[in-house]
Amino acid sequence: MKHYLLPILIVIGIATACSHSNKSIEKTDPQIVLKPFSDSLKADTFKLVLNGEKLQEMSMVFSITAHNGQQIYNKIFKATDLINNYKASVDLEKERTQVSFIKDEFKLFFDEENFLEPAVTENESPDQYTPDTLFYNELKKSGLNGFKYRSGKETSVYIAWSEQEKKVKPYYKCCN
Repeated sequence: MKHYLLPILIVIGIATACSHSNKSIEKTDPQIVLKPFSDSLKADTFKLVLNGEKLQEMSMVFSITAHNGQQIYNKIFKATDLINNYKASVDLEKERTQVSFIKDEFKLFFDEENFLEPAVTENESPDQYTPDTLFYNELKKSGLNGFKYRSGKETSVYIAWSEQEKKVKPYYKCCN
């Protein structure tokens, strides 16, 4: 009877090790921040949700809803894409480390330094990282606020509301 116990324990050990990558990840509450964005006085709703129960399915969904209830921006970041963008500079070999990294990115997304008030100051000038000079100058005049987020290890995207085009647009894209 004793010689049957060892193979059973080995099978249980292998099954446990293999099921580790299918392990569900603890749910995270959405982050919600109210800040003026599409209007200089009225607050819009910035929301970030972490979706997915397994690392391969995880994504961060970022949205901005204007003070009038209209969604004006939506961006999805796949966890696997974020991990791949940082693998060269951060040790992300283990799944546990990858999950921790994604949760840290989620927590830091709405850091106060990412809310830019105003988006562009009078002293700033467009450069090679400015995709639309006319929009950049529009922001200078309007004084509306901006928001920046990292889209990769070395790239930040700066967005703001275009009053002329009635939509959120990038006004700067550059290195961290």
